[in-house]
Amino acid sequence: MAATPTFTPRTASRRRTTGETDVEVSLTLDGTGRSDCQTGVGFLDHMLTLWAHHGGFDLAVRCQGDLHVDEHHSVEDVAITLGQTFAEALGDKAYIARYGHAYVPMDETLARAVVDLSGRFYFVFAADFDRPTVGDLATELVSHFWYSFAEQVRCNLHIQVLYGQNTHHKIEAIFKAVARALREAVRRDVQFGSVRSTKGVL
Repeated sequence: MAATPTFTPRTASRRRTTGETDVEVSLTLDGTGRSDCQTGVGFLDHMLTLWAHHGGFDLAVRCQGDLHVDEHHSVEDVAITLGQTFAEALGDKAYIARYGHAYVPMDETLARAVVDLSGRFYFVFAADFDRPTVGDLATELVSHFWYSFAEQVRCNLHIQVLYGQNTHHKIEAIFKAVARALREAVRRDVQFGSVRSTKGVL
């Protein structure tokens, strides 16, 4: 009988510096949901805190961005750096469950997220927002945030708000659903061997 593999915590840190932003991210996938997020965009900090808590990830984010222009560059570069850090923490993806999905209600709203950590990028987003902003975040950047994250992780990520009315609730349900889907996908599963693919690689 093969020995049960020994696992160590999956963690990574990244820094991304451009003429528009300076972003630092530290992430532990096998965490307890602790977070310290200071992006300069208050509503994004709130969403990242929720994402870490519901994903069981330990997360620290710092961003110094050109907010005198607007929040676009900060939101985009935080997503890019978070995606790169997530991919690095995953490493060779040994023994991960690979797939994850979650439905999350938020009062009148219901959101669904489905992920495949396949090494292939594809993104689908189906949600309508009635407000142009929530707090200091443009709602059009919610889709762009997850597009940028999924592109760096090289995963399939499908997000849909099935129904709802309140824009804050919709966005919060999205971040929570993605967190729980990713938590399921990164879960270690030794039952089916080290690679959950008939190709032998993810």
